[in-house]
Amino acid sequence: MDSGKERSLNTPLILVTDDDTRLRKLLQKYLSENGFRVFAAANTVEADEMMSWYAFDLLIVDVMMPNETGIEFTKRLRSKGEMVPVLILTAMGEADDRISGLESGADDYLPKPFEPRELLLRINSILRRVMSKPPEKQKAEIKFGAHRYDLDEHVLYRGEERIRLPAAEAALLELLADRAGQDISREELAQKTGNETNLRTIDVQITRLRRKIEPDAGSPRYIQTIRGKGYSLIPD
Repeated sequence: MDSGKERSLNTPLILVTDDDTRLRKLLQKYLSENGFRVFAAANTVEADEMMSWYAFDLLIVDVMMPNETGIEFTKRLRSKGEMVPVLILTAMGEADDRISGLESGADDYLPKPFEPRELLLRINSILRRVMSKPPEKQKAEIKFGAHRYDLDEHVLYRGEERIRLPAAEAALLELLADRAGQDISREELAQKTGNETNLRTIDVQITRLRRKIEPDAGSPRYIQTIRGKGYSLIPD
């Protein structure tokens, strides 16, 4: 539970996990007094429960805890893809724990006993580093069966193998992928691929594309015919 006064929701939210009741309460009080919203857990089971309810900006985790150590906890979080910053607390002189903590995916470690002001410096350093990172650009791609079409590269892949398409088929697939899930008329496809004078060319190119990406070109699953209108690419 937050031990400080009511704060803005933009204030960083920290979870302290330590089985030492005295230290846990001291950290909770000190960090709250220094402008953070702070929750505390006595073990990783409680930490898991709190993390299911709140999006924490930073975890402060002691190494030595019963049932699951701070290092095991951090490894488990990272294996699940949880990238919340972790500051590991270690006993003075336990170099192996500090190294293991960083190897487990922790962002920093602080040996005990420590000066409270140093803890603040470490916390603020981690938060600045995390907040200054530009958001990772999500890869824009359409997946269908064993294939995927990269909308940034304008390239068709089968697994990791790059599939080279004739220019006409590549242009047609790009139009379908850009509007995946939408019906596109034969007339529009023809116009945008330079085949206005012969709509039949679109049907031929669709047939060729199906042979390359459909498990069964005779019963297409991904490039579907929209009766009376045109075609649509249906991704997974």
